[in-house]
Amino acid sequence: MSDVFISYSQPDGECAHEMVSYLEAHGVRCWIAPRDIAPASDWAEEIIDAISAARVMVLVFSAGSNQSPQVRREVERAVHKRIDILPFRIADVLPSKSLEFFLSAQHWMDAFPPPREPHYQRLLRHLDSQLSAPVDQSAPAGTGGARHALGDAELLHIEAQLADYIGPLAKHLVKRAALRSNGAEDLISRLAGELTTETERRAFARRCRRLPGAQDRAREP
Repeated sequence: MSDVFISYSQPDGECAHEMVSYLEAHGVRCWIAPRDIAPASDWAEEIIDAISAARVMVLVFSAGSNQSPQVRREVERAVHKRIDILPFRIADVLPSKSLEFFLSAQHWMDAFPPPREPHYQRLLRHLDSQLSAPVDQSAPAGTGGARHALGDAELLHIEAQLADYIGPLAKHLVKRAALRSNGAEDLISRLAGELTTETERRAFARRCRRLPGAQDRAREP
């Protein structure tokens, strides 16, 4: 099965399929309807199976998906299955109350204004970081694999540096990424991918490494 489930409303089909083409050209396996629904199969059953098998749901978020009952059902199923959801916002639209309930704790990736290719590149980095983490079969679905070996002081320091760029979302992102990281350098690299420009990513990494012991701990076997 595919690693990434693409949720979208019909008016955003062109963007969704363009995104899939870009991600698959770079090695990310995607599931998208109706392309991946077998002929004569049960549509709802296929979608539920695909969501359950995915590691990440990318939600193409717009005014159309905001009002789509089908999208809401897919998001509800992903939350129930504890699948990570990444809203990819292609328009400056706030979520409806029904979606906000499920997505308030998620990291939102703004993908406007056009062109979209730089946003696809950032999405690809984010997904590569998530999908490269080993999956611990004993952990609950959607929580990732390896536990971090960083101290509280290091995590708080890294969170503070990230918060300077993206605000309160930093706490959620650091907590989630730490569960998948293998040391300080891996964690810093994962979080740097959340930033828009290479200049920001380099500055963020440099600031994170100022904490005494962070680099030495990352080199430990």
